[in-house]
Amino acid sequence: MGLVQEKKPTAQSFILSTSTKPRGLPPLPRTVHGPQRNLKFFGSVNSVKKSQAAIGMGSLQSRVDDWIRRKATRVEGSNSMRKTGVDVNVIDVDSDQSQSSDMRIEGLRIEEYKRLVEGLDDKSVVSDWASRDVHLQESKVVNSPLGSSSSAAVSDLSVLTQKTNVVGKMVDVVLVNDAVERRSPAYKRLQESSKRWDLKSSSLDLEIRLAEEKISTFKLKDQAEDADEDVAYEPFVPLTDVEEDCVSDALFGSNRQEVLVVHDSLNIEITREVLQCLRPGGWLNDEVINLYLELLKEREKRSPQKILKCHFFNTFFYKKLINERKDYDYKAVRRWTAQKKIGYSLIDCDKIFVPIHKDIHWCLAVVNIKDEKFQYLDSLGGMDSQALKVLARYFVDEVKDKSDRAVNLSSWKQEFVDGLPQQRCGWDCGMFMIKYADFYSRGLTLCFNQEHMPYFRKRTAKEILRLRAE
Repeated sequence: MGLVQEKKPTAQSFILSTSTKPRGLPPLPRTVHGPQRNLKFFGSVNSVKKSQAAIGMGSLQSRVDDWIRRKATRVEGSNSMRKTGVDVNVIDVDSDQSQSSDMRIEGLRIEEYKRLVEGLDDKSVVSDWASRDVHLQESKVVNSPLGSSSSAAVSDLSVLTQKTNVVGKMVDVVLVNDAVERRSPAYKRLQESSKRWDLKSSSLDLEIRLAEEKISTFKLKDQAEDADEDVAYEPFVPLTDVEEDCVSDALFGSNRQEVLVVHDSLNIEITREVLQCLRPGGWLNDEVINLYLELLKEREKRSPQKILKCHFFNTFFYKKLINERKDYDYKAVRRWTAQKKIGYSLIDCDKIFVPIHKDIHWCLAVVNIKDEKFQYLDSLGGMDSQALKVLARYFVDEVKDKSDRAVNLSSWKQEFVDGLPQQRCGWDCGMFMIKYADFYSRGLTLCFNQEHMPYFRKRTAKEILRLRAE
């Protein structure tokens, strides 16, 4: 009777004790979330759940809460709970301390609650994570006024808090893994890499081809010792100092009416005024063009083994072939190619060159008997199919008249030569035209460009002064 019966701790006193913060002890561990706006109206506890859902762990946590509630409800109806008489109403961890979800578990003792929590999924991960801090949490509450029972309860709650933290971290890991898995597959990355290498290799191939073309086109100085034997080098033989002085005097001398050279067979006199059309920026005249084409024909006679058999019409032939009314007139030029006059028939030639003058622009047409085609070369990229049709008709009439043969042109082609060296000024069309004839008569490709024109002007002047094409 003298003993005072010790009052059994109730759930309410347990809640008050756990909410009391002993002096000198650190706060319970809590789940750290990003900044969020707390909803204070009606004391809502759903704001915590919404913040968890915002960072990707609300769905997993809610599934854990629902599972706990269903387990608690089944245990509440058991006979063992009615025998104990323990009335545990609500376990509420302060939201300011833990920020965990509101979990309502009724009719459970602490030991049963502990066993319940230990039955969660991913037990191994939770135990590994919680084992580092569980002893520290028990040591922090060992001097709590609640004694051993409250100490055990706080330890259990600490384990639950750690489990909640682990769930959040597991969700973060899952999200990171999903992001990694959403990357493009390895074979696609390899395919993209191979495409980049293909582009690099194609650009390198293009650079190699351009370099090879430059080397093959401009092998001039390296072949100086073999100039007499290499035909490809002959069109670019540099002038000597004496030749440079002679050409300079002819082009820039003061006496413009001085006769510099006379071609007897053509009966052409070349004065300094006429030759000065070869100065930079000058337009070539008929006298210079016709004399140069005659020199090309004479070159063939000197070196038939190196030069194709060609015929060169002068600048007046095409104007006679189509008169001022643009009518085809074979009779006007029928005698130009008499056997007694030129010494051969056109059908026996490899190529026939026809200069065509279009008001202020020079072009070249070629009857390519060797390759069975009619070609048109314009340094400005122009095309004239009518001129090629006129020449085709003339060639048929010429062969019929001189050789009494019928020529079938059904297999011949018309070609507007593409990739020609193009002029980049308004005065070099005549120079391009005569150099087209020069290179084609040698059987060479047109391996020159606008930069060679100053040299070709001097070279042409030198060859006219010497009456000899090289």
